Amino acid sequence: MRILRRIYTIYALLIFFITFLMLFPLFLVSSWVPAWQKYGRKVNRFWARAYFILIFKPIQIEGKEHIKKGHPYVFAANHFSYLDIPFMGFIPGDVVFIGKSSIRKIPLFGYYFNKLHIAVDRSSVKSRGEVLIRAKKAISNKSSIVIFPEGGIITGEPPHLNRFKDGAFNLAIDKQIPLIPVTLSFNHLILPDDGKYLLNFGKGKIVIHPPLETKGMTSRDLPFLRENCYKIIQDQLWKDNQLPTEEKTKITTP
Repeated sequence: MRILRRIYTIYALLIFFITFLMLFPLFLVSSWVPAWQKYGRKVNRFWARAYFILIFKPIQIEGKEHIKKGHPYVFAANHFSYLDIPFMGFIPGDVVFIGKSSIRKIPLFGYYFNKLHIAVDRSSVKSRGEVLIRAKKAISNKSSIVIFPEGGIITGEPPHLNRFKDGAFNLAIDKQIPLIPVTLSFNHLILPDDGKYLLNFGKGKIVIHPPLETKGMTSRDLPFLRENCYKIIQDQLWKDNQLPTEEKTKITTP
């Protein structure tokens, strides 16, 4: 089984690089003209869908009906695996990702990501401020934002969520737009963060939950919004991964 997983992983990597290089000219051209960047992100979504078809990875998506066309949202998802970013490419509409600044160091991929999406250095107050300005501008242009509120792949015991940071919830309240929790149910099993970088077989699952409205909310409501989002995602993870009761009691809402 380990040999099959290694062969499958090598095949998936080859498909990733081949398809990326084929589409890179489109990413490059669209990144040069601000008005074209939304088309680059559209190609990005096409790439995600095509990639998982080509590696024979079925993806079950629930809750797409909660997203209204032309309405901006803040999407907040759990982050256990390197697969999480491409999985979020299945989110409908024009979506801008907020990712770590280290992504910019990846040849070619980092360049396109920094142009079409937003990279943040969380250790820099200046960078965080610039990200907030760019994110607000994207929302004003009717684009949605994807944030992983755990701040990275930092939990040691998936599917147990780590504490959520405030950024996603501050942004949703500031712009008075709905926040949508998203659960990526099995990515920690398909590609575990265990240093082995071996893909497992099996289907993926994305659950798009009903929007959490922020109309009329202020900064005082942020803890409530954050904890509500946390509970929704954690409960879905428990449900999909069928954790026993004694395991669930280890989790407390931050």
